[in-house]
Amino acid sequence: MGSYNVLEPILKDILGMLNPLREDWETRMKVISDLREVVESVESLRGATVEPFGSFVSNLFSRWGDLDISIELSNGSCISSTGKKLKQSLLGDLLRALRQKGGYRRLQFVAHARVPILKFETIHQNISCDISIDNLCGQIKSKFLFWISQIDGRFRDMVLLVKEWAKAHDINNPKTGTFNSYSLSLLVLFHFQTCVPAILPPLKDIYPGNLVDDLKGVRANVERQIAEICAFNIARFSSDKYRKINRSSLAHLFVSFLEKFSGLSLKSSELGICPFTGQWEHIRSNTRWLPNNHPLFIEDPFEQPENSARAVSEKNLAKISNAFEMTHFRLTSTNQTRYALLSSLARPYILQFFGESPVRYANYNNGHRRARPQSHKSVNSPLQAQHQSHNARRENRPNRPMSQQSVQQHQSQPVRQNNGQVQRIWRPKSDGSQQPSPANLEAEI
Repeated sequence: MGSYNVLEPILKDILGMLNPLREDWETRMKVISDLREVVESVESLRGATVEPFGSFVSNLFSRWGDLDISIELSNGSCISSTGKKLKQSLLGDLLRALRQKGGYRRLQFVAHARVPILKFETIHQNISCDISIDNLCGQIKSKFLFWISQIDGRFRDMVLLVKEWAKAHDINNPKTGTFNSYSLSLLVLFHFQTCVPAILPPLKDIYPGNLVDDLKGVRANVERQIAEICAFNIARFSSDKYRKINRSSLAHLFVSFLEKFSGLSLKSSELGICPFTGQWEHIRSNTRWLPNNHPLFIEDPFEQPENSARAVSEKNLAKISNAFEMTHFRLTSTNQTRYALLSSLARPYILQFFGESPVRYANYNNGHRRARPQSHKSVNSPLQAQHQSHNARRENRPNRPMSQQSVQQHQSQPVRQNNGQVQRIWRPKSDGSQQPSPANLEAEI
């Protein structure tokens, strides 16, 4: 390639295609609203709320990203643990209601996964959805990733680029034994922790405890305490006047990311990736990881010692390492054409929009092109306003400190009244690490 100056505008062009527009936010809000009506019609879900989480809440989703939803049961003010059998029963009731309502296709009930999930795709909006019950842990994880992305805007950009690159190389599908999107986000996080100088701190410096163990007691108090701890520690990290600032371009960060994990298949037998400590950890000396029966170990820093990469198979680990190595080779080779570079970074149906001047306002959902507005319109929803205003401010400000108030203001936001109760739209969902394995997938319904 000869120069990072060639790669940088290409990455920015891809980001221009990936970044969601107003229509993408509105589409997902409409799906949430429609699902809320269905849930309200189910007797066994009386009083439950419908709350998005995952990449939609962490602001790490692309224009055609999936939508994760948690159905929050009416359990009073305290955090309660809903049994797996009850979750299966409630999702079965919801499945029947969705069939009766119509407008949904590819309904799939993954009842026997570690976390039971109801999967479907909306017919009119072409949005894939995963529904779970009382997924508070996933919701808090989503908030964490949003707060982390506020420390440095390059984190969000890299996550979008890495997920697109992984899809282009067919290594972003836990059903077939490769990465889930959550584990890819943790890889980017780990890269930002271990580059020199570091861009992000070890997560133990943001939240020293094990999140999943602390989700007990009065929910509002627990969430507030977590937010306050994170806000204080993030502000302290961001305002450290002695901290060396990493001003690497996206091109430098992307190439060094590929280089760092190129030997993953060789390292993984002895070393695990630990975003909590921000270090490679020797598996045999880490007792909480033993016994380790997985080819690759990426510890979930919020749910230790869970392995967020447990879906990765031995066979596909070699494929993953090869994708890192070959892409790194291509991006650092001389005499590479623009198209050759693009084809190493994005999927074919995205590439067809790119010429010398890429088309930025077109969208593909599951392979179907849809027209895009030519300008950004006003923002209406609280969640959309939070994220889009944040995205606009973060341009050219890679190290903007985040105050404690900044974290706390992103708690659940009331959006409308329903039967005298305030419905809230903020709560994140679970991670991709809770995606079911192929063995747990049931026949399509």
